[in-house]
Formats: sequence, C-alpha cells, structure tokens
Amino acid sequence: MPKFEVKGTFKNDGQMKPYTKTVDAPSERLAGEFTLATIGSKHRLERKYITVDSVKAINGE
Repeated sequence: MPKFEVKGTFKNDGQMKPYTKTVDAPSERLAGEFTLATIGSKHRLERKYITVDSVKAINGE
C-alpha cells in the first residue's frame, strides 16, 4: 500500500498546532480521512477543529 505524508493543523488548548503524519492508504483522499480519524480520536476533537493542508505521496520507502 502506498505511503502518504499529510500536513495540517489542529486546535489544542485554544491554539492551532501543526502536525505531520505518515500514513499507509490506498489513495490521497483516504490518507486525509485516516489522519482526521486518528487525530480526532487521540485528542478528542471534532473534524471541524482539524485541517488537512496537504497530502503527498512518499516514494522509495
């Protein structure tokens, strides 16, 4: 399965914090969805407090 690097921000203690995640996913769209689910679950956030700024494929790993 391809790897993707997902970058964005999420709201934590009233401030927007940046994140970078590497996920295995079949497509860019699903990589973003997996990231939203993971961050939302870990930090107990609704999706409206999480933004995905970029998703790009990682080659050669």
